[in-house]
Amino acid sequence: MSGARPAPLRDGDFPVLVPITTRWADNDAFSHINNVAYYSFFDTAVNMWLVENGILDIASSPLVGLVVETGCRYRRPLAYPMTVRIGLRVARLGTSSVRYDVAAFDTAEEAAAEGNFTHVYVDRASGRPASIPEDWREKFRRIAVPATPS
Repeated sequence: MSGARPAPLRDGDFPVLVPITTRWADNDAFSHINNVAYYSFFDTAVNMWLVENGILDIASSPLVGLVVETGCRYRRPLAYPMTVRIGLRVARLGTSSVRYDVAAFDTAEEAAAEGNFTHVYVDRASGRPASIPEDWREKFRRIAVPATPS
């Protein structure tokens, strides 16, 4: 095992970039954005995209996405005040789940942080996993990572 770190993702790798303004409270005692804030940025960006694309109606959607997994690799610190651009793309589209690739960018093309975020869609009333409707699937496919040949 070489231990080599993969090259950073670039903003051009993402079909969606959601701007998020950092807040004073995002910084920690070390004068950079605390790790927990990145998860909030990722969650906000995913849900903004879902709302804007008619997939999520916060109050009444019959299906809701529950977060079942997240992860983040930090490459360099960011700090308040700034606008962070959150890159978003679909890495995997399952029957009832969506795995997103996410990344945080400042003014540089290379990501300051990279992560993943997985939703499992469930029926709001029963809480049981449910198939993602075809019209939603089409919207997810529009921002999906191209499949790699086998």
